[in-house]
Amino acid sequence: MKSPELRCCCSFAGSCAVSVVVALSIVLVITSTHCVEGFESGLQLPRSGFLNGRVKSNRVLFIHDFGAAGDGVGNDTQALKDCWEVACSSPKRPRIVVPAGTYLVHPIVLSGPCKSKITFSIYGTIVAPQDPDAWRGLNRRRWLYFSKINHLSVDGGGTINGMGEQWWANSCKTNKTNVYMHPFMCKDLKVTDLRVVDGQQMHMTMTNCVRVSLSQIAVMAPASSPNTDGIHISSSRGINVMNTTIGTGDDCISIVGHSSRINIKDIACGPGHGISIGSLGKSNSTASVKSVSVDGAFLSNTQNGLRIKTWQTKGVKVKNISFKHIEGTSATKEAMRFSCSEYTSCEGLYLEDVHLVLSSGEGFAESFCWEAYGTSGGSVFPPPCFSSDHKQLFVIKQEVPNEQQFIDSM
Repeated sequence: MKSPELRCCCSFAGSCAVSVVVALSIVLVITSTHCVEGFESGLQLPRSGFLNGRVKSNRVLFIHDFGAAGDGVGNDTQALKDCWEVACSSPKRPRIVVPAGTYLVHPIVLSGPCKSKITFSIYGTIVAPQDPDAWRGLNRRRWLYFSKINHLSVDGGGTINGMGEQWWANSCKTNKTNVYMHPFMCKDLKVTDLRVVDGQQMHMTMTNCVRVSLSQIAVMAPASSPNTDGIHISSSRGINVMNTTIGTGDDCISIVGHSSRINIKDIACGPGHGISIGSLGKSNSTASVKSVSVDGAFLSNTQNGLRIKTWQTKGVKVKNISFKHIEGTSATKEAMRFSCSEYTSCEGLYLEDVHLVLSSGEGFAESFCWEAYGTSGGSVFPPPCFSSDHKQLFVIKQEVPNEQQFIDSM
C-alpha cells in the first residue's frame, strides 16, 4: 500500500500555499476507538543543523548526558525524566536537547511548576513502545503528559511517533486507549516545527490550557486509524493554530468543553473528518464553545468539511463561530453540517468565501442545519442553510459551478 499523499494550494486571499508529501503518522492522546486494519506511512522533512555547533553551556541539557542511548532499543524514559527534573529546577531558562537518533520513551509525566521558562528542542525521534502491554498498571490514557507547566516552548523539526498500529488493530469503543501528547493545565505554551505521527488515538490534546500557539506542525496518521484526532482542544482559551498540516482518521481539529477564543488560520486538512465543534452535551453535561475563527483552510476529501455537533440537551451553548476563506472537497454529500440543540440553538454563525465540492465530482454538495442561526458574506457553496425561523430544518442542495471567484473582504 502506498503512503498517502496530500498536496494543497490555498488560492483564496489571506491563505497559504502548501505542498506537503505525507508518508508518516503520529500519536499523543487516546479516548475511544474502532477496529481497523494496518497501515503504512512516512513523512520527510529537513533536519535541523543545530547540533553541528554543540553549545557548551549549563543552560543546554543534552539527553545523552543523562544516559539516553538514542538507538530505539534501550529505554530512555529515565534519562528524559532526569533531564527534565534538572531543567525544571533551573532558574536559567534551560534548553533540553534531544539530538538526532531514536529515543524509546515509555509513559511519562513531565510536571511543573518550574523555576524558569523551558525550551524542549527535538531534533531526533521520540517513539512510544509498540506493545500496549507497556501500559500495564499505568494510566492508559497518557503517554507524553505535560502537567502544570508555564512558558514551555517545543521546537526542533523532529518527530514524535506514537507507534499506534497495534492499538488501532485491537481497539473498539470499549477500549479506552491513551493520549499521545497531552499538555494539561498549561499556560503560554508554544509548539513549532514538529512532526507528530501515528498516535494511538488523539495526537495532541490541550486541556485546561491558556494562551497556546501551535504552528508549522505536521500531524499524520492513516485514514483508517480510529479516533486519531489531530488537535483536540478541551476547556481551553486563547489557542492559535497556524500554518499546519493534518491528515488522520478522525477530526483534523476538534473543539469541546468550555473553550473560547480559538483562532485557526492557514491549515491543510485531510484525510479526516474535517474541522469540528463538538460533540457537546453528552449525558446531559454542560458545555460551551464560543468565539472560534477559522480563516484559511484547504480541506481534502474530508468526511464533513465543517461541522457543529451537539446532543439535544439544555446544557450546551455555541456562539460566534466563523468560517472564512475555505475551499476543498468533501467525501460525503454534507460538506457542511451544523446540528445544534433544539433547546439552546447555535447563534452568531458566519460563513464567508467558502467553496466545497464533492470529491467524486458528481452530484450535489449539501449543507445541513438544525437550530443554527447566522449570516454569510461573499460567495458560499454549498449555500448556507441558516434559518431565521424557530425549529426549522433545512437541507440545501446546489450544483457547484466549475469556476468561482472569491473576494477577500478582510
